[in-house]
Amino acid sequence: SATLNPPCPSFLKDFSPFTPPLQIEHAAPWTSAATQPMATAAAAARFTPAILPRPRRRVPAPCASASSASGRGNRRLRCEFVASVGNGALSGEDDPRLIDRQKALDAAMTDINNSFGKGSVTRLGSAGGAFVETFPSGCLTLDFALGGGLPKGRVVEVYGPESSGKTTLALHAIAEIQKLGGNAMLVDAEHAFDPAYSKALGVDIENLIVCQPDNGEMALEIADRMCRSGAIDLICIDSVSALTPRAEIEGEIGMQQMGLQARLMSQALRKMSGNASKAGCTLMFLNQIRYKIGVFYGNPEVTSGGIALKFFASVRLEIRHIGKIKSAKGDEDIGVKVRVRVQKSKVSRPYKQAEFEIMFGEGVSKLGCILDCAELMEVVAKKGSWYSYKDIRLGQGREKALQYLRENPTVCDEIEKVVRAMIPEGTRHMAMLAFGQSSSQPEEEEVYDD
Repeated sequence: SATLNPPCPSFLKDFSPFTPPLQIEHAAPWTSAATQPMATAAAAARFTPAILPRPRRRVPAPCASASSASGRGNRRLRCEFVASVGNGALSGEDDPRLIDRQKALDAAMTDINNSFGKGSVTRLGSAGGAFVETFPSGCLTLDFALGGGLPKGRVVEVYGPESSGKTTLALHAIAEIQKLGGNAMLVDAEHAFDPAYSKALGVDIENLIVCQPDNGEMALEIADRMCRSGAIDLICIDSVSALTPRAEIEGEIGMQQMGLQARLMSQALRKMSGNASKAGCTLMFLNQIRYKIGVFYGNPEVTSGGIALKFFASVRLEIRHIGKIKSAKGDEDIGVKVRVRVQKSKVSRPYKQAEFEIMFGEGVSKLGCILDCAELMEVVAKKGSWYSYKDIRLGQGREKALQYLRENPTVCDEIEKVVRAMIPEGTRHMAMLAFGQSSSQPEEEEVYDD
């Protein structure tokens, strides 16, 4: 055993794993010939180390940035704060650290309100009027689709093809504002205002403020000043496409004026949207449709005036006529059937639809809207072709029921009051229908089927 385990040579004591392994080719001279192969193998197994992988050295960054160090510090402090809250260290109202944080927050809010004015920052629970108010649009089915009506202090865009009912809808909204005791203004950029038709729709033309501007800058500046006065409840601009920039008017016809109207609308909306919100004035923009060139797939339609209005608008309504209404004899057209789609809404659920009738010379058929909403809300029951309200039989068929409501305004007013009182419930009911729910069981279904 002594011969098979000789002492380690001195050159192996400083052996490094980075040097090639020791290869013993010959046995030691002191071993016998019989044990020479065994000694060689044992020595090789004893003195030959295993080949180890080269260790990776962690090289520090040449220069650690202050931002990364501060980020690690912030993460550490945040983790400590979350851990303390999770352990209940800051859960008590009497905890001194929580009290100090609350005092610091109150002091910061007080300082901001002193610097920028009272109400610059406030808690939502203590802010009166933090929720959006609405007013009737003049069409009951559209009010249901909007969740109660048009929002106050917001930007509303109504767009669609020609003769689809945009101006009619705007005049009905003006009439409803005036009935509530408010003031309304019409910016007639198209210079096509018809006082007789407006009066037939219920507009008080004696107290209506009308402006027919010379250019787009004049129209938007007048609208902004009236909005900042705080005495206007609704400003209707008819239409965005007619807001011609001053440079385009002063130039020659055919000159290339790129992006003038889009820049004009973008700058005006940046100013007017905040002023309208503070004054509680609704800005209603009527817009026309243009077509993109070279579009083979998708919708080629686009609204004029750039895309700023799409972003600033809280509600965007697309209006289109879907059919004509014939007279009783069927020899002439007496109206059109219209569908309005809520393409965007920041105050209610979007993508709802409302259908109603617009009669020539009369405007929106309010009796038809009342009957449709009452049937939807199950205020008026329909069995077969018969309509009935409580114990009153309105008539067989829609036309007979409308005739009965026209001849009995007391019953019509009673049904309208019941329906309007159920608007919050009706909105919920219609949302359930839109999500495919009934009052008891959720079901998926559109409010107005195509």
